[in-house]
Amino acid sequence: FKWFGVWEQPVIGKLRGMFEQAGDSVPLLPVFGDEHQGCGSPGTNTSGGPGQNARYRSWIDQVAHGIGSSEVVIAFEPDSLGLIECLRPSLRAPRLRALAYGVTALSKLPNATVYVEAGAPDWQDVRTMARKLRAVGVSRVRGFMLNATHHVKTVKNLSYGAKLSRALGGKHFIVNTSHNGNGPLYRNGHTIWCNPPNAAAGPLPTTDTGHPKADAYMWIERPGFSNGSCNGGPARVGAWWEQRAIQMVERAKWWRRSR
Repeated sequence: FKWFGVWEQPVIGKLRGMFEQAGDSVPLLPVFGDEHQGCGSPGTNTSGGPGQNARYRSWIDQVAHGIGSSEVVIAFEPDSLGLIECLRPSLRAPRLRALAYGVTALSKLPNATVYVEAGAPDWQDVRTMARKLRAVGVSRVRGFMLNATHHVKTVKNLSYGAKLSRALGGKHFIVNTSHNGNGPLYRNGHTIWCNPPNAAAGPLPTTDTGHPKADAYMWIERPGFSNGSCNGGPARVGAWWEQRAIQMVERAKWWRRSR
């Protein structure tokens, strides 16, 4: 996946260039316009107000225009629904409406397959996430994605995804397996999400999941890219970290079996 966020300018030109380079391949694209500004304590984040929501609508319109009739698989707004509670209560419903605007805009693209952010099994319960997914219009698109930024093992994602699918009338889903080979790392009861030292690449991308509602295992968050200056990582979020990429692959079960 190539992450496409508000830093990509000009939006339409960058997208069209990406499709030209792709040739006969189908680009995999996390749309990442939700401006996360951290989450210290629930209800304290003041982002997500009218100005930001207006900018988001304008940006998503450009994204939709840039994609046009091109074939693409979209991972819609990783972490966006899971972080809604970080916002002040008065800002949450408007933010959901802004995200719903994005889902609607992308659902109208003729050759786009869209999976909406749905957190992970170790984040929020099925009822809470189903309510949010309904609010942003998951019924308009193919389904939802799990584990985009988390490290939960694949089998737990399949169980959680099946329950969420039933709650949503049978929607399909994809699972990010790029970092979940060893599962999450906990310290003092808290998950180490930022460059966890034990991380290993999980199952290779495939559409052969053996589950009727799981369309694919996909590497949505790419191994070897830093989460920031934590646990030895490069300071800039998204910076390439070759040593970590090599370590994650060497720890992967499929790599060890091939040696």
